[in-house]
Amino acid sequence: MRAIMCTKYGAPEVLFINDVPKPSPKDNEVLIRIHETIVTPADCASRKGEPFIVRFFAGLFKPKGILGVELGGVVEEAGEKVTRFQKGDHVYGSSSVGFGAHAEYICLPADGTLAPKPSTLGFGEAAAISDGGLTALTFLQDKAQIQEGHKVLINGASGSVGTFAVQIAKYFGAHVTGVCSGKNAKLVRSLGADKVVDYTQEDFTKNHNAYDIIFDTVAKSSFSASKKALKPKGKYLTTVPTFGVMLQVLWTSIFGGKKAMFAAAGLNPEPKKFTFLKELAEEGVITPVIDKRFTLDEIVDAHKYVETGRKKGNIVVSLTS
Repeated sequence: MRAIMCTKYGAPEVLFINDVPKPSPKDNEVLIRIHETIVTPADCASRKGEPFIVRFFAGLFKPKGILGVELGGVVEEAGEKVTRFQKGDHVYGSSSVGFGAHAEYICLPADGTLAPKPSTLGFGEAAAISDGGLTALTFLQDKAQIQEGHKVLINGASGSVGTFAVQIAKYFGAHVTGVCSGKNAKLVRSLGADKVVDYTQEDFTKNHNAYDIIFDTVAKSSFSASKKALKPKGKYLTTVPTFGVMLQVLWTSIFGGKKAMFAAAGLNPEPKKFTFLKELAEEGVITPVIDKRFTLDEIVDAHKYVETGRKKGNIVVSLTS
């Protein structure tokens, strides 16, 4: 099978395509023919080994070989003990810290982070949900304990996590302010944001005591800069685990009313979350935003585009010819 390989840390050009053995499922696994996957900022961080903390998951001295986490595809073979899925099932999900989703085939535990693909979505759109949708849900529901009536600010509201965060926060009954560039304001409003802040014209951190939750999905702010905009018991969420962030998370967990929070949403996601997100998608509550599509052979270009920081929503990579 063809796979996108990464055997050393570096720029997008370190990626190359190679033929590797097709895996065989164990008794409790399914073999999935991956139709589409996505490229995320986390994939770029795993390719670069930056920030250094990602090397504890991607490989301390070099990457694990085949990167990629999110996928949408078809079950081609099921192990002898598998009852949840059968050959031909359309599925979506995550390989978590095992990586390996940037390849034509992957074996995953049938009782793990997989679910039937939403019937209303294509494979790439479903893969996007298992990244941005899962991250947004985990941060807002589990960490921030979002409630109806909360005032929530989403920084990076036009990105992968941000577009889902706006929709999920609205689902829970929050008043949502989205922060993005002016050119993406229409998109963010269409997703349900009650207010849009153009970061080139306005600094949201100067809105004192305005928000119950600030969710920085792009790590362009900081807890220190944002805490004045939080209500007395407000929560600041960030998706990038730098050492400085983790120190703030530890410190604020002990002292003070305002909290800095981080969640490793993709490390050990609960299978029931994938089923819940599937239901939200089929009900039309959440809709993936797809910016561009690339082929497997264009993977270097896909990484380069993600690193421009200008993408809207998600970048899909097709693994089928």
